[in-house]
Amino acid sequence: MDAEARLKELGIVLPPVPKPVANYLPYRLAGNILYLAGQGPRENGVHLTGKLGADVSIEEGYRRARLVGLGLLAAMKDALGSLDRVDFIVKLLGMVNATPDFNDSPKVINGCSDLFVDVFGEAGRHARSAVGHVMLPNQISVEIEGVVAVKA
Repeated sequence: MDAEARLKELGIVLPPVPKPVANYLPYRLAGNILYLAGQGPRENGVHLTGKLGADVSIEEGYRRARLVGLGLLAAMKDALGSLDRVDFIVKLLGMVNATPDFNDSPKVINGCSDLFVDVFGEAGRHARSAVGHVMLPNQISVEIEGVVAVKA
């Protein structure tokens, strides 16, 4: 099944691609590799802030990482015209705004990883880093960037 059909089957509507807040592009296509700039969680146009291990639960962090995944899917579609052009997800870098003793960053970033597997199947499985940070820009709770292989 193709990714576009899978989105419809799952009832997923992609959000608009966020406009960069600084001097960078939301994505860059280089040959058959698509680089996705880091995005934070947004809901109804509002950035979701907070710190895992303090005021944001693992479950809420997971949901927020999934929201970021939706934004990354929207950037892929904008860059490629169709998600069916995605060959496979190469790698994600997930960053979690967390207290120093928070050890569950991988559980949080699974929100994005699980979404990609739901949409792309085995092609959505990827290499990944999931790391905690003392802070992220504007105190967003999660930021994720990605690398995608594009069909020739």
